[in-house]
Amino acid sequence: MSDDRHTLAARDLSLGYEGRKVVDGLTLELAPAGITVIVGANASGKSTLLRGLARLLKPSAGVVELDGADVSHLPGKRFATLVGLLPQQPIAPDGITVAELVARGRYPHQGWFQRWSTDDDERVASALAATDAASFADRHVEELSGGQRQRAWIAMALAQDPDILLLDEPTTYLDVTHQIEVLDLLLELNRSRGATVVMVLHDLNLAARYADELVVVAAGRIVAQGAPGDVLTADLVESAFGLQCRVIPDPVTGTPLVVPLGRFHRDAI
Repeated sequence: MSDDRHTLAARDLSLGYEGRKVVDGLTLELAPAGITVIVGANASGKSTLLRGLARLLKPSAGVVELDGADVSHLPGKRFATLVGLLPQQPIAPDGITVAELVARGRYPHQGWFQRWSTDDDERVASALAATDAASFADRHVEELSGGQRQRAWIAMALAQDPDILLLDEPTTYLDVTHQIEVLDLLLELNRSRGATVVMVLHDLNLAARYADELVVVAAGRIVAQGAPGDVLTADLVESAFGLQCRVIPDPVTGTPLVVPLGRFHRDAI
């Protein structure tokens, strides 16, 4: 990570697919060196927003800016050294090992005349160790369990050493223990190295625990944004997710804890 804190922002951003608008005139400034968690119901536009921020989807209107510059005008390698992405369903080439996959995270840092260095080796080893993936580094990616595969992809993103890390549902396929380990890892990366972490999560309670700022998206627009304790209310959850619930303090962290009310339990409280 560099000492400079880079900024990423969306300005009046509209995104869609084949003429269908998914994100509509959205403006979002991501807090440098903070953890921003984007939540929303299915098809609310949260993953589409992340794809737009990562320069994978061309805006139909508006702009994404990195340090105030339109990202569409930046060289691809320059953008990739500063912004890393873990997509929702990444696909690895056939026959590639975990170590080879993680090493690909170093490619944006390679110049025309710059060869692989001991620093690159150290970055890869550090990423493998941080994600507890070193024990299966020599195995082929297609042989791994879903949880192991997800950790390998996160290791690749860490090896890239970006200042801004975008993750679309990084806890997918992970059991509860590894979900917490991955989120703790991202928190440590943020706190110790000043990385700006932006992730989409489905679990509202984990989002509330780990977010410095919570962004709630519905119908392609931001309907609430701020500290989890200020944003996550029963009324907000019902309007954005269609879920009746109670919101109480988490007994461990004091952050909001969403307790869903199924139709057989609504009269119990």
